[in-house]
Amino acid sequence: MPRTNFKELLDAGVHFGHLKRKWNPAMAPYIFMERNGIHIIDLEKTVVKLDEAASAMKHIAKSGKKILFVATKKQAKEIVAEKVKAVNMPYVTERWPGGMLTNFPTIRKAVKKMSSIDKMATDGTFMNLSKRERLQVTRQRAKLEKTLGSIIDLTRLPSALFIVDVCKEHIAVKEAKRLGIPVFAMVDTNSDPSDIEFPIPANDDASKSISLIIGLLCQAIEEGLGERKLEKDKEPQQKDKNIIRKELQTKDIPAAIIEAIVEEDEEEEEEDDDLTVESDDDDIVKVIDEAEEEL
Repeated sequence: MPRTNFKELLDAGVHFGHLKRKWNPAMAPYIFMERNGIHIIDLEKTVVKLDEAASAMKHIAKSGKKILFVATKKQAKEIVAEKVKAVNMPYVTERWPGGMLTNFPTIRKAVKKMSSIDKMATDGTFMNLSKRERLQVTRQRAKLEKTLGSIIDLTRLPSALFIVDVCKEHIAVKEAKRLGIPVFAMVDTNSDPSDIEFPIPANDDASKSISLIIGLLCQAIEEGLGERKLEKDKEPQQKDKNIIRKELQTKDIPAAIIEAIVEEDEEEEEEDDDLTVESDDDDIVKVIDEAEEEL
């Protein structure tokens, strides 16, 4: 049964595309018509693609994997932060830190740096610093929180990405493609869906449209998490990866998603308990400086 219908999408303005002169020919299969110089998206295809994406996301969430949501445009920031946080998934709404996926260990060091500063504040070490040092550390913590605070629980590479605007987040798309991470995305008439495994033709500029799409996908994730919890209660023993792969293949799930679900988990980096503010890493400082330049 479809998760949404034609009327609901129409009311949210999902069908509005860009001006005809701004279109990308690769979006031709998803364009219904042109009216007053503006392309109209075929909502029937949107319903189908949205159901496919929701089903795949549900299976990823059910397997216990993470989906990273990326939306740095003004209209989508608050919507993504509110809805995605509710399902306990990581998200990026301020700026995409270059190399976040391809140079993930460095990003994790910066996140650990933030945790070490928090530890200093609780164990009393923070009060032993001079006023100037405390101010510097506090500012450093604030910059890290703004840039990386929403991915603090992301201990390994995500199994999938969801992107609101692929034109704006083209760096994230390239990094995901380089690492073989499947990408879900809202694609407007000016976008190129060729590098997207799960394109959802939709208006990516209107807040109502973004809210509807994100809300439906978060519902699917919540369902997957709920089913995972029920299965854990019933079957405490862990299934073999080959058995999981065979079960997923019988459900007609795309191969990219099956591999993302059953792939070998990367070993988590060992926590450095003795990490202190004095042991600044050049790579971490670079991440912070890049974030400051964007302010």
